Amino acid sequence: MTERMKRLPAIFALTLFAIAVSFGGAKPLRAQAKNPYAGDAKMAKLGESQFRSNCAFCHGLGARGGGRGPDLTRAQKRHGNSDGEIFRNVHDGIAGTAMPPATAGGIGVGMTDEEIWQAITYIRSVEKKASGINGNPARGKELFYGTAACGTCHIVNGKGGRLGPELTTAATSRSAEYLVESVRTPSKRLAQGLLEVMKDFPQQYETANVTTTDGVKYQGVVLNEDAFTVQILDTREVLHAWEKSSLKSYEKTRESLMPAYDEKTLPEKDLQDLLAFLAASAEGGK
Repeated sequence: MTERMKRLPAIFALTLFAIAVSFGGAKPLRAQAKNPYAGDAKMAKLGESQFRSNCAFCHGLGARGGGRGPDLTRAQKRHGNSDGEIFRNVHDGIAGTAMPPATAGGIGVGMTDEEIWQAITYIRSVEKKASGINGNPARGKELFYGTAACGTCHIVNGKGGRLGPELTTAATSRSAEYLVESVRTPSKRLAQGLLEVMKDFPQQYETANVTTTDGVKYQGVVLNEDAFTVQILDTREVLHAWEKSSLKSYEKTRESLMPAYDEKTLPEKDLQDLLAFLAASAEGGK
């Protein structure tokens, strides 16, 4: 081994030392466990722009939940509550979910570490410390599968009907205000669906009214449709498929099959209990 080769490890070590000194020993933003911009109103404003550009398509404007992403204004988050955990979720994505990593081709146009921290600062600025739900989850479960009959059409933790969207994680993906509106006026968002940029659910749950050539009538929700065929799930949860040309009539309406639960039908206390049940289910309760 030549004398020059023997000196290489020492030269390499000195080079690393020089680099460390030149950066003053500072840690990159990603390595920090705490948000370096926490509580900074200016950074929160920059973060709002980052959020709108990269996150709002899934999480909605104001971070209140959108087509695929959960409501981020809740203090309790399904995949971690600390700033460091949120950073990791954004930077690396969340395996097994629709959350991609914050790289070019992933979230929006891609985000730098600094921009991720700014977005987190914005999320903290709009975060609510309380969910706004004050009910009894045990009684809410009884109502859901009992007199309120929600379980006839909706599944929670594997139990319930299939006619409406599954609600197991609804309380983490939607705000309390959104859920109340969905119960009190279920047709409102469905009626607006064609105008909304983001769909509330992957399936629109449009109501279908079908009459066959022999006069038999069916009502249900549209599962799949193209120019020539349609599939619906009727109110008895029976799947039907037809060629449109074989039907006497086929009509879609954006009037939800779900009845409107006004305060006479479902008093406010009962509604809060139902929401509490959904919140407990979303957090892993039964």
